[in-house]
Amino acid sequence: MRFVRKKLLVATFLAMGLAPAGPAVAQATGAQVNWVGSWAASQQIPEPQNALAPDDLRDATLRQIVRLSIGGATLRVHLSNAFGTSPLHVTSVHIAQPASSASARINGATDKALSFSGSSDVTVPAGAEFVSDPVDYSAPPLCNLAITLHLDAPPAQLTGHPGSRSTSYLGHGDLVSAVDLPHARKVEHWYLVAGVDVVAPPGVASIVALGDSITDGHGSTTNGNDRWTDALAERLQAALGPRALGVLNQGIGGNHLLTDGLGPNALARFDRDVLAQAGVRYLIVLEGVNDLGGLARAGEVTPAEHASLLHLVQAAYEQIVVRARVQGIKVIGATILPYAGSDYYHPGPSNEADRQAINQWIRTPGHFDAIVDFDKVMRDPGQPERLLMPYDSGDHLHPSSAGYRAMAEAIPLSLFAR
Repeated sequence: MRFVRKKLLVATFLAMGLAPAGPAVAQATGAQVNWVGSWAASQQIPEPQNALAPDDLRDATLRQIVRLSIGGATLRVHLSNAFGTSPLHVTSVHIAQPASSASARINGATDKALSFSGSSDVTVPAGAEFVSDPVDYSAPPLCNLAITLHLDAPPAQLTGHPGSRSTSYLGHGDLVSAVDLPHARKVEHWYLVAGVDVVAPPGVASIVALGDSITDGHGSTTNGNDRWTDALAERLQAALGPRALGVLNQGIGGNHLLTDGLGPNALARFDRDVLAQAGVRYLIVLEGVNDLGGLARAGEVTPAEHASLLHLVQAAYEQIVVRARVQGIKVIGATILPYAGSDYYHPGPSNEADRQAINQWIRTPGHFDAIVDFDKVMRDPGQPERLLMPYDSGDHLHPSSAGYRAMAEAIPLSLFAR
C-alpha cells in the first residue's frame, strides 16, 4: 500500500507539471544555474547566556552540524556577520560528512576546503554576509553536513542562532581538518553560519518557514531533526525525490510580528530571512502568538488595547503578503496554535478571543494565497483553546515531537505545485 500511495503522489505531481529530473545540471560556472536554499538559520545577537566569551573565539575552531533538506553535487555556504560591529576575519572554512548528527567526528575522506573569491580566508564586513565559492561536493538529500571554521580573533559582536537544537563543538587552534575534536566544548547553538545552497534541477525551488519558537523547534529533540520543517522536508523527499523543494527554517524563539524580542521583529528581518533566500517561491507564515500572549502577560488590558493589537497584527500580515507577492512568492498563512494553560502567558478569555479573531482573519479568502490550519489539527476537540495532549510538549505552548510531525502532515503538498 505504501508503494501504491507513493506512485499516486508522484502521478499527482506529474499532472501538476512537476516532471522528473532531466539531464544533469550545469556546473555553477555555467550561465544557467538554479541555486536553491537547502538549509538556513535566522541570525540574531545571541543573548548573554547563549553567547560565547571573546576568549572562547580567540584562535578557535568551531564545528557545527546542519541537516540539508535537498541534495546536490555543487554547494555553497553563507557566513554571516549581520550583527557584527566590525569586520569578521575567518581564516578557513571546511565542510565534511559527520559521523552522525550528534558527533564531532567527520569522515576525513570527505573533508573539503571552501574558498571565497579564490582565497582560503575571508573578511566579512560589519552587518554583511559572505557566500563561499561554489564547490563540487556530493550531498544527498536529508544528509548532515559538518561546517568547520577557524577564527584568529573574536568578533566585536557575535552573530548567531541560539535555537539550533543541534550540538556544536568548540576547540582552540586550527583544527578545521581534524577527524575528531575529543576535547571540544559542546554548545547547543549555531554561530556565524546562515545557509547552505545547492545547485538544483530547473524548476526546483525553496519554501521559507517564517516563525517563532514553534517553527524554531522548541520542545523537539536535540540532534533529532524533528521540527515540523524537518518532517515537511522528509515528506517532500518521499513524494518527489530529486524534484523535492528545499525547506528553510527561519524561526526565532520568542519572535514577534510587531516588536523586537529575541531577535528582530518579523518585518525587520523579512528581506534577509525571506526575500534573500536562494530560489524561494513559497512562504509559510506562522507568527503572532508572542504578540497576542505578550499583550496581557503582566495583567489584563482594556478592550481598546485588544482591538488595537488585532488591527496591528493584521496590518503586519498584509505587509508580509504585499512584499512577498512583488517577488513572485506564494504566501501561505498558518493559523495560530492554542496555548491556554501556558504558564508563561497564562492567557485568559480575552487572549483566546484575540486568537480566534486572528485565525478567522487568516482563514478568510483573499488575505493569504493559501492557508494551513494548524489550529484545527493541533487543538483538543473537547477544549479547543488547548493543545491536544499527545501533541503538547508539556508547557501547553510548544508542540511535542509528535505534534511537530502532525503539523507537517497537515500541509497539503499540492500547495507547492507550479
